[in-house]
Amino acid sequence: MTVEASHSSESALESVLDRLAEGRAAALERLFQFLAIPSISTDPAYHEPCLKAAEWCAGALREIGFTAHIEPTGGKPMVVAHRRGTDPGSRPHVLFYGHYDVQPPDPLEAWTAPPFEAKLVEDSRHGQVIVARGASDDKGQVMTFIEACRAWHAAHGMLPVDVTVLLEGEEESGSPSLAPFLAAHGEEVKADIALVCDTGQLDPETPAITAFLRGLAFSEIAISGPSRDLHSGIYGGPAQNPIRVLAEVIAGLHDAEGRITIPGFYDDVREPSSEQRAAWRALDFDTEGFLSEVGLREPAGEKDRSVLEQLWSRPTVEVNGIVGGYTGPGTKTVIPSQAIAKLSFRLVPDQDPQKILDGLHRFIAQRLPVDASVTYTREGGSPAVGFDTEAPAFRAAASALAAEWGKAPVIAGCGASIPIVESFRTQLGMDALLIGFALDDDRIHSPNEKYNLMSFEKGARSWARILGALGVNDAAG
Repeated sequence: MTVEASHSSESALESVLDRLAEGRAAALERLFQFLAIPSISTDPAYHEPCLKAAEWCAGALREIGFTAHIEPTGGKPMVVAHRRGTDPGSRPHVLFYGHYDVQPPDPLEAWTAPPFEAKLVEDSRHGQVIVARGASDDKGQVMTFIEACRAWHAAHGMLPVDVTVLLEGEEESGSPSLAPFLAAHGEEVKADIALVCDTGQLDPETPAITAFLRGLAFSEIAISGPSRDLHSGIYGGPAQNPIRVLAEVIAGLHDAEGRITIPGFYDDVREPSSEQRAAWRALDFDTEGFLSEVGLREPAGEKDRSVLEQLWSRPTVEVNGIVGGYTGPGTKTVIPSQAIAKLSFRLVPDQDPQKILDGLHRFIAQRLPVDASVTYTREGGSPAVGFDTEAPAFRAAASALAAEWGKAPVIAGCGASIPIVESFRTQLGMDALLIGFALDDDRIHSPNEKYNLMSFEKGARSWARILGALGVNDAAG
């Protein structure tokens, strides 16, 4: 790029950032309108609000020059929008993905204000924060990108790259319509690279790019014993109790050092490099603060691994729920005929979800006593995803974030899974940039969910810079 072109692009960006500064109040008002729609995808009673949220998003995109439409699915619709230059194919093309649905707000009594009446409140740690269901997950994050596009449109009547937007309405309820949609409409939304905002920062002043997502495997295990529930006075002692069997199986999944005991579980796990470990140590991660935020004091994972290493490079198994016997009020002295547990595994690159589930099946089979049997239902999973941190788009985004925040972004892992990212790679051949501005204490899925006002405003400025950087020297290609 010539010096003249560099000055031109910097000047173009400055006018976009000026537009964002001038429109701060209006941007916040638009976000509050979006947050007021109770688009709860998991509850059929809120189907109409979900449709309203989809229409709201399409309308907001049309206001800034996108052609947008609502694509019906078997469940909640997709919002699909495009903004292309005059010569399609001549510029980088990005796909922005987010979701307009939210989690239920229950328990309502734990909220300090109605969950769909957004408030700007003072927070002792973060200054002004936006409190509402969906403020952080994912409406506030989605709006950072839309506001960045709005500012480019207002300043120049164009965007620096071709942009497709895909917003789904079932992310919070398992995305059942997403795979059929991609199978039918994948070519319409395919781009050079996907931009995914459903991630976070390291801390309020430090941006991050997520370079690794853990995969997922899950299983529902049912241990059966007697042919019916038994009276514990008549059968207690000689009768096999499925809850006891299940408890022993679960207790045996970890050793005293926090390691998973399923044979072969770690066979495909790669150790982080010494450089990676050194970089993580240099972050000076506040383990005590991370745990105390949720009422805990001591890490419970592998004792020889740091918390960041556990989250960003190690697999896990967790028990997500147990059901068995009588759980109603009062006492009912039974030995149940069946006990059920739901398990989930978080996986790292090279671990195969089916191989992990096969190992679980062998582990349990070897521990079943006489008169106990096991069945497995609701099993599935998706592999972990890693990205090339030296790719041009990755480097361009990192430079743009550094320019906005005054420090280089942390190249982070993510302990959670975002299956859509793997779908983009396997079905559409796209890698992704995972950049978001949420924080660990945003209380997503919990009462009094919040999003820092600084995250919202600097998030929009960050996306404005990233779009500009991706448009320079074909960085997204």
